[in-house]
Amino acid sequence: MNTKNLQSIKFIPKLILAVLLFVGMFVVAMVFGAAEITMKDVWLALTSSASGDKISIIREIRLPREIAAIMVGAALAVSGAIMQGMTRNPLADPGLLGLTAGANAALAITIAFIPSANYFMTMVACFIGAALGATLVFGISAVKRGGFSPLRIVLAGAAISAFLYAIAEAVGLYFKISKDVSMWTAGGMIGTTWGQLQVIVPFIVIGILIAIFLSRQLTILSLNEEVAVGLGQNTTQIKAVLFVVIIILAGASVALVGNMAFIGLMIPHIVRAIVGTDYRFILPMSAIIGATFMLFADTLGRTLNAPYETPVVAIVAILGLPFFLIIVRKGGKAFS
Repeated sequence: MNTKNLQSIKFIPKLILAVLLFVGMFVVAMVFGAAEITMKDVWLALTSSASGDKISIIREIRLPREIAAIMVGAALAVSGAIMQGMTRNPLADPGLLGLTAGANAALAITIAFIPSANYFMTMVACFIGAALGATLVFGISAVKRGGFSPLRIVLAGAAISAFLYAIAEAVGLYFKISKDVSMWTAGGMIGTTWGQLQVIVPFIVIGILIAIFLSRQLTILSLNEEVAVGLGQNTTQIKAVLFVVIIILAGASVALVGNMAFIGLMIPHIVRAIVGTDYRFILPMSAIIGATFMLFADTLGRTLNAPYETPVVAIVAILGLPFFLIIVRKGGKAFS
């Protein structure tokens, strides 16, 4: 039996375990919260046409919210894994490298100048902003000789993110829309509607599928670019497609829930510790673990101080910052 088949066989039980963990976390997320919901209520809401207050809460508030958590967790984890593979930078993350800050700035500008913009237009603006943020970061990183060193990219990301957040704040203050921008970008799933999901979910699903389709090429690219070229890969084309996928996933996430850093940093490191360095396994596992993590964070946010909400972005930051510091201290090898 060759190594490839052996790796696949070892991966299957890990994938099944991750899926079971995800399903369990989804059930917990649907049951726990400010409203008293039972397993029976959840089952009736999902499988029958029954009505009632609790059923309405599940169908119109809790279910779309948890689907948003699943989508955003998967999107940010996969985009983070792609970024780390493409740049061979263990500190790469959409929230740390200017993508979410760019999308945030674009969102504020759209609200200010096109107040009648529908959800699709807002999402397109977030895509453009994410692309601009990432382009600025990578452009500045590449100015000096030596190119994309991990430290240089992180420093450029911090500077550009601060600049773009300042633009968003300035636009919000000048046009007196700070409250609207803050409500949108606070980093939480509260208020998610089925209409928003109908626009966003197809983009995230397509982005993840394209990433998984190119996972073999990404694995080779993550090891050595010269080897990738030697094996006949069109590295420029593959990088361009993957870059677009990152923009779609990060932009869609900001359009749906606002700013959310550290997920794209943490999850791929945890996943690599479980499945190794092959992106054919890393990307699908990152999507599942990322979705599970966001369900956990959202459930924690709803239950810690119920009926009041603890911001999900704060919970993610509390968990993510120590993780980031450990990775920096270990030179990116802490969990790989």
